[in-house]
Amino acid sequence: MTPPGRGALALLASTQLLLIMDTAIVNVALPSVGEDLGSGSTGLSWVANAYLIAFGGLLLLGGRVADLLGHRRVFLGGLGLLAVASAAGGLAPGADLLVAARAVQGVGAALAAAAAFALLLLLFPDGPARHKALGVFAAMGGLGGVLGTVLGGVLTDLLGWRATFWLNVLLAAVLAALAVRILAPRSGAVLRGGFDLAGALTATAGLGLVAYALVGGSEAGWLSARTLGAGGAGLALLLAFAAVETRAAAPLVPPSVLARPALRLANVLAALAQTTLFPMFFLVSLYLQSVLGYAPLGGGLGLLPLSLVVVAVAPQTGRIIFRIGLHRAMTLGFVLLCAGTAWLALALTPDGTYPSTVLAPSLLLGAALPLVMVTTNVAATADAAPEETGLASGLVNTSQQFGSVLGLAVLVAVATTRTGDTTRTGDTGRTGDAGRTGAADAARAAAETAGFRAALLTGAAFAALAALLSVRPRVRERVPEPH
Repeated sequence: MTPPGRGALALLASTQLLLIMDTAIVNVALPSVGEDLGSGSTGLSWVANAYLIAFGGLLLLGGRVADLLGHRRVFLGGLGLLAVASAAGGLAPGADLLVAARAVQGVGAALAAAAAFALLLLLFPDGPARHKALGVFAAMGGLGGVLGTVLGGVLTDLLGWRATFWLNVLLAAVLAALAVRILAPRSGAVLRGGFDLAGALTATAGLGLVAYALVGGSEAGWLSARTLGAGGAGLALLLAFAAVETRAAAPLVPPSVLARPALRLANVLAALAQTTLFPMFFLVSLYLQSVLGYAPLGGGLGLLPLSLVVVAVAPQTGRIIFRIGLHRAMTLGFVLLCAGTAWLALALTPDGTYPSTVLAPSLLLGAALPLVMVTTNVAATADAAPEETGLASGLVNTSQQFGSVLGLAVLVAVATTRTGDTTRTGDTGRTGDAGRTGAADAARAAAETAGFRAALLTGAAFAALAALLSVRPRVRERVPEPH
């Protein structure tokens, strides 16, 4: 890889790090936000949800806009919008304006993420160079989740929650300045033609409504009018989008692209990977804090060994793909993901310790994460022509984002339901006040552990399904020897 290639990869991977870190860093700061702004749990949940909805709903559109306007231009625009929205969040006097700022942050993140991934595809052709680049991306994603948790705790404790937003402003400005120097002015400006306005509106609104239904389902109730109405309207708009694309002169997503079995399978697998992985980070951090009694900073540091394994394994994924083949590497990754998640679930105990419960299975998960992320990204983008790089990045990013949202919604619902069932069937017995308090704490820890275990076993089932689907792949195998 040439020095300019290394510089561009460092820039794009750092952007991935920032976007993943932004989700985790704000989540850690939410309790302090609530205390400062006087917001209840519902308002706080939408500080996180507004970002997820905008991010997930606009990734597909962002990728296609990058194909039309130029990837460098859209990348810089996304970083600029992210910085401005972060500054607005840092200055927000109330929860409503903070939620609005987070939604605009999601818009900027969607544009920057889709354009960054498309630039990577353009700069590194399919083969060993791309595999290495995707490995670095996976490593930065894993590191971003932990770094965000750690920095969120440190900044909130030392400087207050607003510092987490100003950190985004600083980092986005630095990345934009570097992009102006490193990326060629016309990087990725490859597609000319009309714009599918009807497709853009129906796809964005449909994806946004589905994301809204998923992230708000546990709060409003899965069978509530709000959840069913938003989800139904979103699905109806996506069906309308499919109809529009068959008639559009310059479709947002050409039907011929979606007709590729390899691309469809790869995107399903990418979604299933995140359905297991994303909520696993959240659930492990909760277990360490609520059951084992770790502080938020300790909960984040508990995931550090996993991230170190990701950083070590990710650069080797290209060689693994060459040695055993793309599809075998993909299946291996999902088998390890299933085994690690199931092991983690069964290891959890109410009175355990970090080394006896989380450490060993998290190391296995650290090896699985880059394998599944790199192989699904390779498979999802292998057939993308230069003028389709933004579209390919938008599709796989959308699949991953919705896998994250769906996984978090489903697994948290499973954990909550199982915890409630265990609490209702528990019995603390008749003891004195001190004994009753101790028994109640033990019962609570047992109930929460049962909930986390059930959720993680559900995640393992999603990974097992992905492993089965990957056994008979239909994606093109083209793996030159690494250099």
